Amino acid sequence: MRKFTGPMIISIFGQNLKRIRMQKNISQMELAMRTDLTHNFINDIENGRKWVSSETMSRLANVLETEPYYFFITGPLESVNAGILGDYLTDVSDSFTRIVNDFRENYLSQTGDDSGEKEE
Repeated sequence: MRKFTGPMIISIFGQNLKRIRMQKNISQMELAMRTDLTHNFINDIENGRKWVSSETMSRLANVLETEPYYFFITGPLESVNAGILGDYLTDVSDSFTRIVNDFRENYLSQTGDDSGEKEE
């Protein structure tokens, strides 16, 4: 396991903040205005010169519409996104299956036809 120091964690946080901000196509100035922080403070965070309180972290996560743990990812974000996307797709698939089954049970049972074909 890799050993982390305080400065390393601050740097990881700043790099991820910048990466997420850029993915969302938000400038430092816009992020500063939307979080009620200064542009200089956002710049200092991204460059590892400042640390944030939990309140500031929550404001950043809310404005960037991201989970706070994304600020601490040390590997490629794509692998994390793939896992989350897989979970999301499974949830969507399960929901769709439930909807189809409910439709079959409720609608098709009322018509007396469970083949899904119309009679002529």
